[in-house]
Amino acid sequence: MNLLLVEDEVRVAEFVQSGLNAEGWTVTVAHDGETAIELLAVHQFEVVILDLMLPGINGYEVCRRMRAKKNATPVLILSALDDVEDRVAGLRLGADDFLSKPFDFEELLARLEALTRRATERTGTSPADGRVLRAGEIQFDTWSLEVTCQGRPIDLSAKERDILKLFLNNPERVFSRERILNALWKINEDPLTNVVDVYVGRLRKKLGDCGGYIKTVRGAGYRLSVCARDSVAKS
Repeated sequence: MNLLLVEDEVRVAEFVQSGLNAEGWTVTVAHDGETAIELLAVHQFEVVILDLMLPGINGYEVCRRMRAKKNATPVLILSALDDVEDRVAGLRLGADDFLSKPFDFEELLARLEALTRRATERTGTSPADGRVLRAGEIQFDTWSLEVTCQGRPIDLSAKERDILKLFLNNPERVFSRERILNALWKINEDPLTNVVDVYVGRLRKKLGDCGGYIKTVRGAGYRLSVCARDSVAKS
C-alpha cells in the first residue's frame, strides 16, 4: 500500500514513516505543500496523511487543490490544530478524517485501515483505480499504465510515463527543468548532464504526432498544450 505523508516536522515524519514501514506500507514523505502537490501529480497513493501547518502552501490548500483536480484519494489530516473550527474546515475542503496530535500510533493504523476499507467498498476497486488522463489525442490510463496517441499504443519507460503524467495533470503550466528534476529525481540541480532535455526529447519522439503537445518555453522550461502544436519551438 502506497501512502503519502505530508509533514514538516522531521522527527514526526521519521516516526510515522518508520512505524508504517514496519506495518507493510510504502511511505513517501513531503515536507512542504508544494512538494506534496507535485508528488500527487505524478504518483498514485492509496491514502494521504496531511499536516495542516506546512511552510508555503498549507494543508488546507493542498486538500482543496486535490479535490479540485478530482483526486479522490482518501485524506487523513494529522495536526496539532484540534479546535472544532479546524476539523470542520478540513472536512469541508474534502478531507475524510481528522486525527489530532499527539496521537496514539495504534489509532492512526486503525483509521488508515478504515479509510482504505471504505474506499474499496465504495468503488469495488483500489482507491486509485480508473484514473484516465487525456489531452488532445493522448490518453493515459494511470491504472494499467497504457498510453495511446490517436489510439496507437505507445511504449514508454517508467520515467517517461512520470514526465507525461506530470504534464497531463498540469496542462498549460510551465515546468522548469529544476522543478522536473525535483519532482521526478528528487534533486534540485543537475550540473553534469541534460537529463531532463534528453527524457523530454525521447518522450516527444515516442509520442509521434502527439509529441508536439509538449512545448519548449525558451528560458523557462516545458509545458503541455494542445493548442497550435505544430508551432512548437524545438529545443
